[in-house]
Amino acid sequence: MFAVPLAENAELRPLEPWQAPEFLEHIDRARAHTDPWIPWATFSTDLDSARATLQRYADRHNGDSGRIYGIWRDGTLVGGVMFVSFSTRTGVCEIGAWTEPAGEGGGLITAAVRLLLDHAFTTRGLHRAEWWCSSANARSRAVAQRVGMKLDGTLREWFLHNGVRHDKEIWSMLAPEWKPLA
Repeated sequence: MFAVPLAENAELRPLEPWQAPEFLEHIDRARAHTDPWIPWATFSTDLDSARATLQRYADRHNGDSGRIYGIWRDGTLVGGVMFVSFSTRTGVCEIGAWTEPAGEGGGLITAAVRLLLDHAFTTRGLHRAEWWCSSANARSRAVAQRVGMKLDGTLREWFLHNGVRHDKEIWSMLAPEWKPLA
């Protein structure tokens, strides 16, 4: 297994099905922090569903259509990033992220997103990377801005979550706009 340093005390690693117990503990800590913005945390509520979530991404990785990575700070899983979708056929991917409060600060999500962008554009030759987020999620929007994405538009009241209709912003970056990591 590989690990990529994000900061002195933090690293990015693949998340795999065998890590379901650790992933579930993390999601339980992150649930209240994540759930207001995305329903993703509600998919992993027990060990079987946590394993199934990680298996879906393992299957996507095997099919070259997605991947999930965890962020460990001081040896504890505190967040992650993922290729929600990844298509070499269309040249487009979507990147997503989540964190628990212990994973905030220090630029860990931003650093991890930059690594995924570099992989998508420099290593895999994709043309477009997208970032979809609720308009009400200022922290998520800030990540898109920090990595240099541009706001393509807002889908008004696009998704229903917790009984409320949310606007969804779509941010993107094109390969010619990316400055490869040194």
